[in-house]
Amino acid sequence: MGDGTTGGARSLGDLIGRHGVFGGFPGADPALLTEAAAELAELGFGTVWLGHSTVEEAAPVVAAVGGITVGTAIQSIWRYGAADTAARFAELEAAHPGRFVLGLGVSHPQMVAGYRRPLASMSGYLDELDAAGRPVPAGRRVLAALGPRMLGLAAERAAGALPYLVTSAQVAAARETLGTGPVLAPELGVVLETDPARARALAREALSFYLGLTNYTDNWLRGGFTAQDLSGGGSDRLVDALFAWGDEDRVRARVDEFRAAGADHIAFQLIGGATEGGLPREGWRRLAALTAAGD
Repeated sequence: MGDGTTGGARSLGDLIGRHGVFGGFPGADPALLTEAAAELAELGFGTVWLGHSTVEEAAPVVAAVGGITVGTAIQSIWRYGAADTAARFAELEAAHPGRFVLGLGVSHPQMVAGYRRPLASMSGYLDELDAAGRPVPAGRRVLAALGPRMLGLAAERAAGALPYLVTSAQVAAARETLGTGPVLAPELGVVLETDPARARALAREALSFYLGLTNYTDNWLRGGFTAQDLSGGGSDRLVDALFAWGDEDRVRARVDEFRAAGADHIAFQLIGGATEGGLPREGWRRLAALTAAGD
């Protein structure tokens, strides 16, 4: 797939920038979201990643937030058929060219009735996207890949990978599997809290749901963690490896780790902290300042 270019189009790396923000933003006021997106662009963020979303759900956000890319992170392949997804993508692209990235994933057996053969199912879905009357360009789609086979598919059939809840060592392993061309855009949970007990409690609250999903637990076990690390809400070792917490210097060091490991783009998910209308805008400002200092 290479660098994600399609003809004269911008590469995916140029489209999403070096940093993005990740979240669902449920119930956020549209006017406030528009204002916040404009500020995000000014702060240097390239993308808003919408958690657990679809093209249909992303469309009004794309329409509202000019000047910044919007991506699904991710749309489950089991929620919409590929033909429907391709048609919705084409409509959105016609209305707002170059503003949307389709993030796709296979979800989890604990969440999908009839879950089966994830790699083959994703490959078949991509075949259908390619065969649609108005195909979704490979350069405008990324896969939520964790294991080496799905990462290999992301390198071959998409513009890159968007792994979630990974360590810097797993980012390095993903970079090695993907090679130098495809974009590697991991999510990184950030807790801007200096008290260790409070920071880890917030991280564990965010982590608790994912400890029941085997795609994640298997990946952590592959990464050198033990069953004991996954019990009791997650060990300190697991929490500290998956989340960046602490003051600006400590968080910046973790961002630098992800960069050194091969991340082209980092999707920051703020955990805890104050919000303005449901949006963690002060936290985004602090993140922008520390990433600018690191760059």
